[in-house]
Amino acid sequence: MPKKIPSYLVFTKEQRNGILLLFILILLLQLAYYFLDFSSASKTNPEKEQWLALQIELDSLKQNQPDSSYKMYPFNPNFITDFKGYKLGMSVEQIDRLLAFRKQNKFVNSAEEFQKITGVSDSLLKTMKPFFKFPDWVNNKQSTFQSKSNWIDYSKKKDNVKQKVIVIDINLATKDDLMKVYGIGDAISDRILKQREIYGNFVSMEQMNDIWGLSPEVIEKLNQQFAIISKPNPKKININQASIKELGQFPYFRYPISKNIVSYRSMNGDLKIDDLTKIKEMPNDKIKIIALYLEF
Repeated sequence: MPKKIPSYLVFTKEQRNGILLLFILILLLQLAYYFLDFSSASKTNPEKEQWLALQIELDSLKQNQPDSSYKMYPFNPNFITDFKGYKLGMSVEQIDRLLAFRKQNKFVNSAEEFQKITGVSDSLLKTMKPFFKFPDWVNNKQSTFQSKSNWIDYSKKKDNVKQKVIVIDINLATKDDLMKVYGIGDAISDRILKQREIYGNFVSMEQMNDIWGLSPEVIEKLNQQFAIISKPNPKKININQASIKELGQFPYFRYPISKNIVSYRSMNGDLKIDDLTKIKEMPNDKIKIIALYLEF
């Protein structure tokens, strides 16, 4: 006797036709997926194609564009900033060594001295050296020594007879007077006169050491030909009444010292000349000069 077929496997004619139709539909979709190319059916956007073409053109222009990297110009290595040092290939330690050296109010006067202070490699120095630009007196240093030796030889031939030097008051000196000193050109003479204008008057020839660009040899010649003759009349600032901003305009103070002065004044009352050494960051080696510009 045949087994009875389960009821869930028994379909009506309409159900069988539906299942057959579904099977045929699935088969057709599978065949269409494998054999038909749908990429051509996607509609292209003309505006998008235009932007793509423009982007390709821009990319080609960028590739053909000359290198627009950092361009090097002649510079004084004494004033290298962190950014410039980074661009030159210097490490942070090498830049810090140079900055620490400059904080001592010292200057490097040759590529070899620059390498000695910073510790840059020979290869790096070779790429930087052509762009170093030192002041005129550095470039003419050798000729200065030659000129000095020639003067000594000349004086010997003249039986060591020295010409009398007329000393000029530095506070009355003109630009022409200053430029007569070998090693002082147009720029440095202007710098000296500008500094004198800021101070009102120089009170000591030691202030020549604070003017950038003056070598020890040139300062020595200045001291031979110039001096503080008449009583100077400098611009004075009342240290017990001036604000931080007013004190900061004095070249020897700047903001940190000015702030410390006002803080000390608010806690201890009016300052006396002896109190200057108690001010934090005060340049004690210049207090005698600074005091001549102050009112207490």
